[in-house]
Amino acid sequence: QVQLVESGGGLVQAGGSLRLSCAASGRTFSYAMGWFRQAPGKEREFVAALGWTSISPYYADSVKGRFTISRDDAKSMVYLQMNSLKPEDTAVYYCAAHEFLTARTMSTLTTIQNWGQGTQVTVSS
Repeated sequence: QVQLVESGGGLVQAGGSLRLSCAASGRTFSYAMGWFRQAPGKEREFVAALGWTSISPYYADSVKGRFTISRDDAKSMVYLQMNSLKPEDTAVYYCAAHEFLTARTMSTLTTIQNWGQGTQVTVSS
């Protein structure tokens, strides 16, 4: 098990950029790492993930081409670079980790092992 702590959220104007970071308490090389988000009144949804082999990222259609997920297992860190932000990207963003998953599997798994506490991202129009 790993503990996850997100940072980097904030208020940004539409069209702007933010970089979210997720620090894990332990080694992450065997974990799929991902980002999910939850807007007010909506269910939590998948945003992006890297599988435990880190070969290919997987993105939600709504963020493809605008967001980039990356990881640094030597530092036990995961990042989400968010560009061309839109007001509909406003949500609490959560970091997630689950052992030995592909990115695509993580996108639909309902029993993810580890979650962070979330960081608020607000995009103003």
